[in-house]
Amino acid sequence: MTAEHVDVLIVGAGLSGIGAACHLEEERPGTSYAVLEARAAMGGTWDLFRYPGIRSDSDMFTLGYSFRPWTDPQSIADGASIRRYVEETAREYGVDSRIRYHHRVLAAEWSSEEARWTVTAERTDTGEQLTLTCSWLSVCSGYYRYDEGFTPRFEGAETFGGQVVHPQHWPEDLDVTGKRVVVIGSGATAVTLVPSLAPQAEHVTMLQRTPTYVVALPGRDALAESLRRRLPERVVYPVVRWKNVLVSMASYQLSRRRPALMKKVLRKAQVQQLPAGYDVDTHFTPPYDPWDQRLCVVPDGDLFRAIRQEQASIVTDRIVRFDETGIVLASGRHLDADVIVTATGLNLLPIGGMTLSVDGAPVELSETVSYKGMMVSGVPNFAMTIGYTNASWTLKADLVARYVCRLLEHMERNGYDVVTPLAPADPEREPFLGLTSGYVQRSLAALPKQGGRAPWKLYQNYIRDVLLMRRGPVEDEGIRFSRRQPARVQAAA
Repeated sequence: MTAEHVDVLIVGAGLSGIGAACHLEEERPGTSYAVLEARAAMGGTWDLFRYPGIRSDSDMFTLGYSFRPWTDPQSIADGASIRRYVEETAREYGVDSRIRYHHRVLAAEWSSEEARWTVTAERTDTGEQLTLTCSWLSVCSGYYRYDEGFTPRFEGAETFGGQVVHPQHWPEDLDVTGKRVVVIGSGATAVTLVPSLAPQAEHVTMLQRTPTYVVALPGRDALAESLRRRLPERVVYPVVRWKNVLVSMASYQLSRRRPALMKKVLRKAQVQQLPAGYDVDTHFTPPYDPWDQRLCVVPDGDLFRAIRQEQASIVTDRIVRFDETGIVLASGRHLDADVIVTATGLNLLPIGGMTLSVDGAPVELSETVSYKGMMVSGVPNFAMTIGYTNASWTLKADLVARYVCRLLEHMERNGYDVVTPLAPADPEREPFLGLTSGYVQRSLAALPKQGGRAPWKLYQNYIRDVLLMRRGPVEDEGIRFSRRQPARVQAAA
């Protein structure tokens, strides 16, 4: 039986995958494609995470799609609103009918003879395996495991008499009313959970080993609200989008070039938000520079407000062990708890955990070099979407989706069947991601490397990437286009 064939196969129906499909609909009408999604619903991150207060840590004018304005008043949006936005976009562009749920991709095998991928998927609802072929494979599955988060081993965890919860698997029936809650962690998830749980709980304690830089931003964008009173949304959206891009880039560049100054700016803002005499240096001053890890955004300063109102507190210490009633700390202090939330991070899972092979040879991603942050050396007709670490994920996802359309158009126009990135000749290699966050450092060895210069280097610079990927040439030193070379049939003697 012949396997079903599509021109483009998209893996993942989250923010990136839906965006990639919409770009195909708009820029490559007539291109056959399918979207495979391992879960039962679209939305990716925004469908999976259901913990209280789940929200974006980027503004929606840049996390939203370039082609579909975000019209909600909230600029820092909650998870349900983002999920609804993704679903509405899919319906509007006719993408929803192309999604096949419960399809987890296990393997993809490239054949140079046929110039196509053979993709093996498993039905997560029935266990059945099936095969599809495609001329182009776009993996939009993000970079972390959906079935489990990261939880370090805590001595004595089995003796704790209360409930231990990981945010990635939040129980629908969990009620913290009147309970003492300890949230372990200091990242975006922790700073979201604490002010969300504080109004119901007796008290919430954020227990952190190391502080994180936390910045308060307005939940609504003042410029957007002002312009919306005078101009149509199609005009307002790009203006505010570019304003936010530039502000974000300026913040990042200041952090990189003048870290001491940025620390002073952040500290001053925190002092203004916190009670008089609060120990800012202990609880909000990390030992690293701003943007060595992502800054945590708290809309309208909700975390600081919970601290001011004494509904929440922060403890900076190390865990020795759990016991029956809570957590014993290195300082000798004991934190009483009824519920412990382990907001301790994610496990990365490049390309959704699938295996790749080219003409029978397995591909080790860690041995490849990234090309323009979206393809990998030696792997033909393949793209993966990994967003920015210092800006909204979708800014890069949008560039990748549009560039795939550019490549497909160029190949069709010039009669090419295959496009293969080439590793740079010079030996310089750097990690794919530059963050020092634990979840990144634990998994860097599994990711591709990057080179020392364009088009192999990731500059984490949106404007630079716009010039490279929208305006730059499609054919350059980092890539090779070719036609299919079928195996020769030897003439009979």
